Amino acid sequence: MVTSMGRQARAARSLRAFLPACAIALVLAGCTGSPSAPGTAATPNPSSSPASSSPDGPGTPVVTEKLDVGLQLPWSVVFLPDGTAVVSERDSAQVKAIRDGQARTVGEVPGVDPGGEGGLLGLALSPSFGSDRWLYAYFTSATDNRIARMTLMQGPDGSLSLGEPEVVFSGISKASTHNGGRIRFGPDGFLYAGTGDSQRREQPQDINALGGKILRLTPDGRPAPGNPFGDNPVFSYGHRNVQGLAWDNEGRLWASEFGPDVDDELNLITPGGNYGWPTVTGAPGRSGVIDAKVVWPSTSEASPSGLEIVGNVAYTGALRGQRLWSVPLDEETAGKPVAYFTGHYGRLRDVARAPDGTLWVISNNRNPDFALILRVSP
Repeated sequence: MVTSMGRQARAARSLRAFLPACAIALVLAGCTGSPSAPGTAATPNPSSSPASSSPDGPGTPVVTEKLDVGLQLPWSVVFLPDGTAVVSERDSAQVKAIRDGQARTVGEVPGVDPGGEGGLLGLALSPSFGSDRWLYAYFTSATDNRIARMTLMQGPDGSLSLGEPEVVFSGISKASTHNGGRIRFGPDGFLYAGTGDSQRREQPQDINALGGKILRLTPDGRPAPGNPFGDNPVFSYGHRNVQGLAWDNEGRLWASEFGPDVDDELNLITPGGNYGWPTVTGAPGRSGVIDAKVVWPSTSEASPSGLEIVGNVAYTGALRGQRLWSVPLDEETAGKPVAYFTGHYGRLRDVARAPDGTLWVISNNRNPDFALILRVSP
């Protein structure tokens, strides 16, 4: 469930959707380094059968390009229909556009109050971006964490510019750590947001509080119809710090979550489900609490942030663990995770699939010469 208050900033660091998601097929080939042995640093829920995997793991990713475009603490990446990548920088509050190996500043989001783990965090594009041009951003303000949307306009010369932000949802508690921050539109057209407990341990089990939750909202920021607790934005609760959201081919929602000093998690999300924090972590088999599908007992090997699912494989970037985890999925079962690139590229914050089918893995480091974008291709 999320990063611990004492976690070092840097270490050497189900919903079956209302509309089914389109199937995605991608097989990653090649080899970069030696993967960690399956199951040595993380375990699937023992109540489920591990998915089968080859001796080299569930697909062997290879880094085909390393882009160093001068980013500073990049947090989230989304892709425009023409393939342009749009990236948020946490502390600068700037939005950058990357195309043809070059980064340009699109604009700065006003009202961002960076500090600790807060700042400009997750980005999401409207499902109707081609017509409405909305770019959504989750960020920390002086008083709370909130979600705003801005038009992302393109000039005749192809340059991009940000419009004025419109706050669509606010009141998510903030702190120096545990701010959550991942937002993503689901295959049902609604906006999902992972929040943290903001060091307020009473919030995750309170369905009327916004901290320690996955929220489900309309594009205008209202509670989405069909939410499990009526006119309430809460979709699932009992979370510590959710920073990864992704859907599989059958429209099931999965989430990566930071534990305290133990038990980072990969969860399959059920509407109205209780995921245990702060009462339990991991997969204790306790009645009334939904067990994690994968548990990383040592947070030094994980601290999972961004999450992407391609075909039947989930990929999550590890911050403290400084590696890319690959987890095979078989329906509602997760198999043995395999680690790649361990220690090679520093803290890995986000993983996203580009329109060309490659994975972009964002390296989130304070040294601007090491804040890389890794392109991982078949």
